Amino acid sequence: MSDWLVIAARFALYGDLALLFGVPLFALYGLRGEERHHARLLPLRPLAGTLAITGIALSAIGFVAMAAAMAGTGLLQVESDTLTMLLAQTSVGTAFLVRMAALAFCLFAGVLLSRHPVAALSAISVAAGVGLSSLAWSGHGAATEGGAGMVHLGADILHLLAAGAWVGALFALLLLALRGSPKDDAGQVRTLHRALDGFAGVGTVIVGLIVVTGLANGLVIVGIANVMSAAAGLWGQLMLAKIVLFLGMLAMAAANRFRLTPSLERAIERRDHAQALAFLRRSLAVETVMAIMILGLVAWLSTLEPLNGG
Repeated sequence: MSDWLVIAARFALYGDLALLFGVPLFALYGLRGEERHHARLLPLRPLAGTLAITGIALSAIGFVAMAAAMAGTGLLQVESDTLTMLLAQTSVGTAFLVRMAALAFCLFAGVLLSRHPVAALSAISVAAGVGLSSLAWSGHGAATEGGAGMVHLGADILHLLAAGAWVGALFALLLLALRGSPKDDAGQVRTLHRALDGFAGVGTVIVGLIVVTGLANGLVIVGIANVMSAAAGLWGQLMLAKIVLFLGMLAMAAANRFRLTPSLERAIERRDHAQALAFLRRSLAVETVMAIMILGLVAWLSTLEPLNGG
């Protein structure tokens, strides 16, 4: 039970921190001026506050659940000495403390969003990026030793940040699409189109980072010689499922960029964007579901040994 609680807590925390990092980052490059104040477009202030508080709670639950799994006890039976030892003597404990401090800072910066949106969004993105990066110490990267360990940990961090940027942008675009009404004067839908068009270049960089860091991680964790043996176990099967979902997200993203976004632009010019907006909403929703499934797989994969049959 404790193992599944660890997986569930990590899954929720991955999603929470990805949004806390990626949505403010998207608001910086995807929105302009007054649009960052417009709660009808993106409710940035309540979203940042909610995600920061939720992240603090999930971090605490996840840390205690991990301690329970290590000690072989129930969640409520974990001794304070075990928690103190983990906090003071392990890299996981240090990462937890850094994450909690980063999330507390996000909470403070969120208060300043209405008065200093650019500065506050920048501060939240940086702090949330630190919090998201700290999750690398809960995965395989922190267990690799020597020079390969540094490469692995660095690749893990970049992988997390790139994934967070994609998940956050995807969530923000879906919110913009859902809030754009077919009965509007197309102003809000034009904002959505411009944001989609602007994300194209950023998305290319994100995908490139995910592919390169994913390959680097795979080579360090498994190695070319052990690919087939790893694929025979549960870890390999889950990794294959993750890759298939990632390719599915790429296909949906390509459809958005090369077919649905240009179609929306033409529909706006005709002042008849209802159908184009509906297609785009559906595509973004499917891509979001795939992203959620990948986060679940990542949380599960982080608890398994690649070359141990599961």
